[in-house]
Amino acid sequence: MVNYDPSARLPSSKELPDSDDTLVDNQLQKSIPDLLRSVLAMAWGERMDWFFGIRMGIYYDPGLPAIVPDAFLSLGVKRFFDENLRSSYVLWEEKKRPILVLEVVSQIDRGEYSTKKAEYARLGFLYYVIYNPFRCDKPRLEVYKLVNNAYELHDGDVYDGLCLRVWLPEIGLAIGMERGTYLGIKREWLYWYDEQGERFLTPEEQMKQAQQEAQQAKQ
Repeated sequence: MVNYDPSARLPSSKELPDSDDTLVDNQLQKSIPDLLRSVLAMAWGERMDWFFGIRMGIYYDPGLPAIVPDAFLSLGVKRFFDENLRSSYVLWEEKKRPILVLEVVSQIDRGEYSTKKAEYARLGFLYYVIYNPFRCDKPRLEVYKLVNNAYELHDGDVYDGLCLRVWLPEIGLAIGMERGTYLGIKREWLYWYDEQGERFLTPEEQMKQAQQEAQQAKQ
């Protein structure tokens, strides 16, 4: 539930802290969202109606502190708020709730499967994605969809037993995981996929592909 009086004088995004200053305790909490945002910027390069925030405060009630997921995606908003970019995400300015929130689980329990899950459902975020790189006996990637004000686990498709992809029709993309290389690090990463299950290339992969095509053209 979003709580604010539209007739009252409400603080603007420039007046509010951009986050809760909670330090990440796992590098993946920043690297995974960075990868997703960079891939999205290439895949949706011509679109100006989306925003992907990383460790940014989402304000839904002027009397309460912001919530700060590891990342979130909003559709139907300005990609660039102004030349100084956004300092925070304020619902009474944006008029749009995030459609997807992401949490990358660290070795410290921060309520990703309990309190955060309940709060995101209460606020009406359609998709809640949890990635837990430390899980061995349970799924590392879980995608929940809001149904009747409660999150239900959204089934995905497994390919070759190595990667999982979950189609998100309201977004027009699938999110999934597979092994790959990003920033020179070979491991399991989260990626975006199209409706046919084809993975969108990272900027590094696109550059490498362009170089190979240029070399072939010279030969």
